[in-house]
Amino acid sequence: MPRHPAAGPGRHELGQNFLVDRRVIADVAAVVAATEGPILEIGPGDGALTLPLSRLGRPITAVEIDPRRAKRLDDRTGGHVTVVNEDILFHRVRGEPRVVVGNVPFHITTAVLRWVLAAPHWRTAVLLVQWEVARRRAGIGGATMLTARTWPWFDYTVHSRVSRHAFRPVPTVDGGLLVVRRRPVPLVAEREPYQRFVKDVFTGRGHGLREILARSARVPPPVAREWLRANRVPPDALPRDLTAEQWAGLWAAVRGSPPREAGRRRS
Repeated sequence: MPRHPAAGPGRHELGQNFLVDRRVIADVAAVVAATEGPILEIGPGDGALTLPLSRLGRPITAVEIDPRRAKRLDDRTGGHVTVVNEDILFHRVRGEPRVVVGNVPFHITTAVLRWVLAAPHWRTAVLLVQWEVARRRAGIGGATMLTARTWPWFDYTVHSRVSRHAFRPVPTVDGGLLVVRRRPVPLVAEREPYQRFVKDVFTGRGHGLREILARSARVPPPVAREWLRANRVPPDALPRDLTAEQWAGLWAAVRGSPPREAGRRRS
C-alpha cells in the first residue's frame, strides 16, 4: 500500500491520525477537483491533502491547530495557500470558500460537523470521518437527529470507505469519505420550528412514530395516521428510519394542521 512520506507521528493530545495512503489522497483530491472555487481545509497537518490540492491553482485556506506543523506547511506552499494557525472550532471564515475539505480528528467529529454546517458560503464539504459517522449522517442504517435536523438544507452521501490502515497512527476504526452538498433550494423554509419539531420527535416517548407523534410532538392523531398511511410508513417505524423527503413531508403535514392545545390529552 503506497504511503505519503511526509507524515510524521501525530500528537495524541490533538487527536491527529494523518492520512498516508496515496490512493485515498488521490481519491479525495479528485472529488475536490470536480468542484469549483476557493477551498477551506480543516487540519492539514503535514499537507498530505494540501499539496495535491494546491496544484489545482485555486485559493486555499488551511487551518492547522499545531503551530509547528502550520509553520512547516506554510514554508512548503505557494502564495495561493494561506496557512492559519488556529483551532478550526474557533476559526471565523474569511472570504467566501466554496469547498470545505478535511481529515477530521475522530474525537471531535460531531463538533467539527456542527461547525461546518454553521459556516457560511460553502457549497460542498468533503470530509474524512469515522465510518459509522459517515453512514449515519447519510442515513444508511438509520439517521441521527443531527442529520434529520439539517437534511432539508444539506444532502449527505458516502463516497467510499477508507481502511483504518490508511492513517498513521492507525485508529481503531475505519474512516469514511462523506460528501455534503448544500441544497440550492431547501426542502423546508422554517428552520427553527422544524428543528424543534425533529428534536421533539427524536426524544419523544412511544412505541413507534404513530405514538411518538401523538404523545410527544402533539400531532393530531388523524394527521399522523393519514401521513403514515399515505407515505407507507409503518406505525412502529422509528424517527431514524425516515428519509430527508419524508421529514420534509411530515413537517408540511404538521404545519398545515391546527395546533394541539398543550396539556390536552387525546386518544
